[in-house]
Amino acid sequence: MISYLPMGMKCENCAKGIMYGHNVSHSKRRTRKIFKPNLHTAKVMIGGTVKKMKLCTKCVRLLKGKSTRGLKKREAIEAQQVAVV
Repeated sequence: MISYLPMGMKCENCAKGIMYGHNVSHSKRRTRKIFKPNLHTAKVMIGGTVKKMKLCTKCVRLLKGKSTRGLKKREAIEAQQVAVV
């Protein structure tokens, strides 16, 4: 049983958070499992001011421009003048 889950386990950009599921053994016995997002602290420049944010790796790649996924999302972010420093 998990007694402590750290607060702030969400991406501040896309709100990706903790998901719950099961480990399933060969005999189909189920035990609880928690899937946590891969969060990193990143310095983000928003409108000329630098701010520290917790971002998932997908959002970090999206903001750096290294991802080919979510082109519409990247265009919306660029319209807000957001960049990872």
